[in-house]
Amino acid sequence: MSFHYRNIVVAIDGSEEADRAFKKSLPIAKRNDATLIITHVLDDRYGVVTAYAPGIIDEVEIRAKELLEKYEVEAKQAGIDNVVTFLSHGSPKVKIAKEVAPKFDADLIICGATGLSAVERILIGSVSEHIIRFAQCDVLVVRQDEH
Repeated sequence: MSFHYRNIVVAIDGSEEADRAFKKSLPIAKRNDATLIITHVLDDRYGVVTAYAPGIIDEVEIRAKELLEKYEVEAKQAGIDNVVTFLSHGSPKVKIAKEVAPKFDADLIICGATGLSAVERILIGSVSEHIIRFAQCDVLVVRQDEH
């Protein structure tokens, strides 16, 4: 009996670790003939900034859409036939596991391990840790390469 993934969510945020996670998602999606859902969640915890610089959220959203488009093109060039991009606002650690994955009936989430300090992990927890804890599907956390 063989199992294959049908809907794979890969979380991207512009970081090197997220890029590494995206690159790992390509052969997995191709091998499984899966739909690759590339998602970026704009963290809205910093809403106070927009009160002082109203246009900044528009600029951040434009950059996020450009990032998603770049990854979509790269996925299609890698031979992934079914690619979906999804931009959302909110807390990435909550949205990815509890909203994005269920919305797309994901059976695998791929994300990068975060570079939070030990203190930050104790206080707020990492995005990947939260995804592992609350996702209703398999999760692959891609770690930074050792140098």
